[in-house]
Amino acid sequence: MKSFICKALALTVLGLLVGMPAAAELTPEEQFGKELYFDSSLSSPNNQSCAFCHEERSGFSGHIPGINKQGAVYPGAERQRFGNRRPPTASYAGDSPVFDYVYDMDEDEWLFAGGMFWDGRATGWVTGDPLADQAMGPYLNPVEQNLPSEEAACMIVEQSKYAYLYEVVYGEPLDCSAYDADGHLRAYKNFALAVAAFERSVEVSPFNSKFDYVMAGEAEFTEQEAWGLQLFNGKGRCSACHPAPLFTDFTYDNLGVPKNPENPFYRMDTVYVDGMPINPEGAAWVDPGLAGFLETLPQSVFDEWGLDKETAVAESFGKHKVPTLRNADKRPGPGFAKSYMHNGSLKSLEEVVSFYNSRDAMIAAGMIVPEVWENMNEDELGDLGLTADEEAAIVAFMQTLSDGYAVKGKGKGKGKSK
Repeated sequence: MKSFICKALALTVLGLLVGMPAAAELTPEEQFGKELYFDSSLSSPNNQSCAFCHEERSGFSGHIPGINKQGAVYPGAERQRFGNRRPPTASYAGDSPVFDYVYDMDEDEWLFAGGMFWDGRATGWVTGDPLADQAMGPYLNPVEQNLPSEEAACMIVEQSKYAYLYEVVYGEPLDCSAYDADGHLRAYKNFALAVAAFERSVEVSPFNSKFDYVMAGEAEFTEQEAWGLQLFNGKGRCSACHPAPLFTDFTYDNLGVPKNPENPFYRMDTVYVDGMPINPEGAAWVDPGLAGFLETLPQSVFDEWGLDKETAVAESFGKHKVPTLRNADKRPGPGFAKSYMHNGSLKSLEEVVSFYNSRDAMIAAGMIVPEVWENMNEDELGDLGLTADEEAAIVAFMQTLSDGYAVKGKGKGKGKSK
């Protein structure tokens, strides 16, 4: 477990041990954030809300099986426009620290951690909260909700039926002309903070999976699930980057994931925004991950970290944020297709675990080609020596991380406790 997040994780563990969270009404701020989250009028054209890419039944991630089976990247409000990566889950993201260069005592190394988005660009430097910084992005992104400005978003909210909640929450009328010193509309930053509050709420991050009930002493793992947990923490080395209870360490890694050839972003050299192609490189584009964000920062920022920019960018090429494994298998039904990795190239937990276990042999046999060879993690995956039964046990354990587990006498309906 990474030392720089031990305190935050310990507090979360304590919350789990004292009992499962009871059903609760949303606070006014959370309710305001929920209204914003589900408001499809906050897009141009008005056909896309946050929930379009982050839907509850699929673990607050992509909810369209046909897309998940193929390119895994979701279209924007202008349906011919696509971004470059699949939507990660919106749940359990609220504990991600502000993006920084930090020292990991356990591994005796310095590394980048925190922030939001696959590449960390929602740092938390704007609002003080990476989750809120992330919420500021999609509304104005031309390949997502495509609003022209913060003022346009504010004016839409101003005309909504829920606008009254703004004054309830912030104690002042909604003002679409008041700017902070950083150049952002104050109301727009508050919208983002409210969305983040909703994403932290019990509706989005309820901690009510089977794993949570087991940790609270109110359910038991099957033998296979218990074995899977043992392997997850041991031979499988999964917990090195996905420690409980949040199942992420908020760092960045290059796993040697292959390209997803059906990623629609490769075709965005023929789709234009403001006279420029969305992806000028077309099929030749290589996802730089964290390095792409770091490249946008001035050397002065790296000076504060005691780093050379060119070196830091090169060492971050191809790295993406370690996602939480919570809700990784949550789906509305057993036949529902999901996708995994930053580009959706893998299509099941079974594929993911097999990749972690046998990546190096797959590469040697020509079965896969990593998109980025540089900085590839060769210490914690690639040749784990897991048997087929051990792989299956790890999958079984990860399936206990899906929210909505029902225990006899608790939750909705009837369920088995073992």
